[in-house]
Amino acid sequence: MHAFDVLGDPVRRRILELLAEDEHRSGQIVEVIQAEFGITQAAVSQHLRVLRDSGFANVRVDGQRRVYSVDPGPLREVDMWLDRFRAFWEPKLGALDTEIMRGKKKRGEL
Repeated sequence: MHAFDVLGDPVRRRILELLAEDEHRSGQIVEVIQAEFGITQAAVSQHLRVLRDSGFANVRVDGQRRVYSVDPGPLREVDMWLDRFRAFWEPKLGALDTEIMRGKKKRGEL
């Protein structure tokens, strides 16, 4: 599965956001995702499997529990792909930063 197919799903993106904060037990992930998306434990497990199989998440066994963490490798690949498009938005963000600084100077915040 292509990285953008994996990241195209809002449930999988949310799971990755959770894992970016810290590793989580599968039960913790299920709890959050069920509350936010109203899907079954089995559906959450399928999303975790996709993340694991596509290399976006690692899993380790801790006694009876499975503990998930993010694997940055595929995200680096996405970042490298996006790099060719940064030229489109970086100058605009730089100009915005300049305007924000000017506004702060005028208000005496700097």
